[in-house]
Amino acid sequence: MDADGKNISVIKKPKMTHKKKEISYNSKYPSVEDLRAKAKKRIPKFAFEYLDGGCNEDVNLHKNTAEIRDVELLPYYLSKHTSSNMETELFGHTYDAPFGIAPVGLQGLMWPNAPEILAKAAFDHNVPFILSTVTTSSIERIAEITEGRAWFQLYHPAENKLRDDIINRAQDAECPVLVILCDVPTFGFRPRDIRNGLAMPPKMSIQNILQILGKPKWALNTLKYGQPSFETLKPYMPKNLDLKQLGKFMDQTFSGRLNEEKIKPIRDMWKGKLVLKGVANEADAEKAIRLGLDGIIVSNHGGRQLDAGESSIKPLTRIAEKYGNDIKVMMDSGLRSGPDIARTLASGAEFTFLGRSFMYGVSALGTKGGDHTISILKRQLQQVMEQICCEDVDDFHKHLIRKK
Repeated sequence: MDADGKNISVIKKPKMTHKKKEISYNSKYPSVEDLRAKAKKRIPKFAFEYLDGGCNEDVNLHKNTAEIRDVELLPYYLSKHTSSNMETELFGHTYDAPFGIAPVGLQGLMWPNAPEILAKAAFDHNVPFILSTVTTSSIERIAEITEGRAWFQLYHPAENKLRDDIINRAQDAECPVLVILCDVPTFGFRPRDIRNGLAMPPKMSIQNILQILGKPKWALNTLKYGQPSFETLKPYMPKNLDLKQLGKFMDQTFSGRLNEEKIKPIRDMWKGKLVLKGVANEADAEKAIRLGLDGIIVSNHGGRQLDAGESSIKPLTRIAEKYGNDIKVMMDSGLRSGPDIARTLASGAEFTFLGRSFMYGVSALGTKGGDHTISILKRQLQQVMEQICCEDVDDFHKHLIRKK
């Protein structure tokens, strides 16, 4: 139900039996770095810099990936090995691979119709897709594409009425998992976005207009799908907001700072699995367990919030060792490849999520980008598992080289 009391309906299709998606990809772009390079050429500079950048001096952005890659795996070449299986059970569902698509804001700004493209690819490959509150497709549309399998990430509203309405919409859409975000108590300081005047819609300076004119495929697709907007929030927004009014609306509507008292009513209300995203220390992990949450995603928001913090792999290792038997421990931030996924699983994560990698893919290859990116990550991860003689995802920890 929206702000005017009208019902927001979900069009439900009969559930289909899942068949494993065949791995097939464009050999011109066999890595995420190849996709990143292609994406940079294909979308306006302001959109690419929003996607690619961190905060402040990008220290944690680069540290995230670098410190994942400090992790080393041990192969057992003379072990008896029959096959390697990537299937992973999580919250009662068996996924085809131990990774999913992380929530990303403003996806349609980077490539038109991006949330729908990625949700469809995730559904086809049987991996989870998490929809952000502040991206450019609605809960109902993504639920239709994924037959109710998509997860939803909630930015915490300032008003309980709005919080409850959005949560009810996610429940009506049969989202199996609600993700609540704790690492955005304040907006990150991002110099590129400030210089570019980035907002929704983007500020049309002479510089930005020239950038758009230089990317005709992006411009034509934007004309086709329409100017991106916050589709999930549209029922609550006054019409025809200018940039200044939009900023004021977002500041008044959301209160990003979570605490135990704000989480308790969500836990009471939400009947599905509840996950806390943005956990960066053992104390917050312990509180999540005490509050009855089902999982945590160790994350530093892709290095976009706190440049002076740790990379995500460091607290993950400590948290998984201490609390891995008490709660599902997952991780995002910094993963860019199948080997990165393997390293993270070996370090204690039960599941992983990637955000930028998929946005590079869809920005580079459009409608084929989601399928392509999932396929190369599956192929890379399968190769690592076979190389080190790891038969199941649960066995990765046996291959971790522990450093003193």
